[in-house]
Amino acid sequence: MPVLKNMMEDAVMQLIDQTLDKKNTCNCEQCRMDIAALALNKLPSRYVVADQGAVYDEEDLRELQEYIDVVGAIKQSIKLVKEHPRH
Repeated sequence: MPVLKNMMEDAVMQLIDQTLDKKNTCNCEQCRMDIAALALNKLPSRYVVADQGAVYDEEDLRELQEYIDVVGAIKQSIKLVKEHPRH
């Protein structure tokens, strides 16, 4: 059965993990999800239709990052969450 998937979510979650390591920021689940929500609200959606359980390869995510400043949105979101953590 086909499912609708926002590829931007995958790109943001992958880059959050990579970026948090470099930013000396709390990586608890609450902070990670707050950062993801803030970043995703700043970025356009990128939906695809795929079979349920389909795996999106990293090449698709790299191509997506060429068009959108995902890293910039994540860094801004990290700064906000770091200044106002909810945990």
